[in-house]
Amino acid sequence: MANRANHLVLLGCGLLCAAALLCVRTIAAEGAAPGPAVSGATLQSPAPTANFPVASGARLAGDAKQTRFILDLDRTIQFRAFPLADPYRVVVDIPQINFQLAAGTGSAGRGLVKAFRYGLVMPGGSRIVFDLTGPAKIANSYVLEAANGQPPRLVLEFEEVDRTAFVQSLTPENRPELRPAIADANAAVASVEAAKPAQAPDSRPLIVLDPGHGGIDNGTQAAGEMEKNLVLGFGLALRDRIEKSGKYRVVMTRTDDTFIPLNDRVKVARNGSAALFVSIHADALPRREGDAQGATIYTLSDKASDAEAERLAETENKSDAIGGVNLTDEPTEVADILIDLAQRETKTFSNRFARLLMGEMKTTARMHKHPLKSAGFRVLKAPDVPSVLVELGYVSNKGDLEHLVSENWRTKTVGSMAQAIDVFFAKRLATAGAAK
Repeated sequence: MANRANHLVLLGCGLLCAAALLCVRTIAAEGAAPGPAVSGATLQSPAPTANFPVASGARLAGDAKQTRFILDLDRTIQFRAFPLADPYRVVVDIPQINFQLAAGTGSAGRGLVKAFRYGLVMPGGSRIVFDLTGPAKIANSYVLEAANGQPPRLVLEFEEVDRTAFVQSLTPENRPELRPAIADANAAVASVEAAKPAQAPDSRPLIVLDPGHGGIDNGTQAAGEMEKNLVLGFGLALRDRIEKSGKYRVVMTRTDDTFIPLNDRVKVARNGSAALFVSIHADALPRREGDAQGATIYTLSDKASDAEAERLAETENKSDAIGGVNLTDEPTEVADILIDLAQRETKTFSNRFARLLMGEMKTTARMHKHPLKSAGFRVLKAPDVPSVLVELGYVSNKGDLEHLVSENWRTKTVGSMAQAIDVFFAKRLATAGAAK
């Protein structure tokens, strides 16, 4: 009974995590009076005193062939609209908006739109995500100036298309056959390998490197530097250093400025039967929370080791909301992963690597005063792959930022991480040999 109760608790936690990442909105009748700003569990309400553009009304018109969306504003804005597949969606990125829409706006659709959700996804940026009834293209999109007693308006016109036309309208990185980003590369490698004579499989350990964020998700920012670029550069350098030894195979979850959902990052490791997963990030503290410095290494835990670890995990786990990812189709997988975390061997190896990594990194990099922490990071939840998340430093700290942009610091820190990987696998192989 105790085990069953524990599993039910873990299942509940998984469902709550998935629900917290949704941008859920309720319905209000068309033409209802504007109400207070609406924001879902994963989105933040903008400060009421800030001079952000105000959205006072939103409505849909049309039918299952052509549907129009209209957003009433108090000033003109710039925007970017693009479609996403599986499920069919259209995403609109706009500057930070004070949404003063009627309670429930967006949860009921019309024509080609099943529903839409909206809110703040990062400082200075808001997003509207439309869930479509089927494949549709953005036939037209524009902003109208105020005229004839009407306020400025953002207008999107959707038009029904077939699946083929929809996929062709996607940017290459968002096409189903190209996500996650490495799928195309893997397919090309597979076709080349298929043409070669049969040979023994590559038995070298597979290491998956995961530069955080990417695409619309910039991560933390300071002094003109974006986390997504800093960690990608570090990840590429670490990949080159590891591959140079010839001891390991290395796969990266992204090699360019592409948004990859958290679950896809985990799947890269699981599908490849990876021996180690290293997620690379850089943290930041809001000004009101003071200053912090140094690198931190995180492992997975159902309970965060401290308030800062909990804050960081919550922030990182929200990144899928930025990509307009709908997690309603994944509660079973989330729950299964949480339950599978009972596999103690994977946790043991993760903790062992974290300690080794801390020992090596402290010789080349400044470490946080509490360098080993744990929290419920979704990207670390592969139950059969030892996984750590490394925060290289704080972009909000001047000294750390100077290191993060320094090629000399990166070279030395990459070297210490590569050394930790060597020691980890040497000890793991020795342990496996002794067990035999």
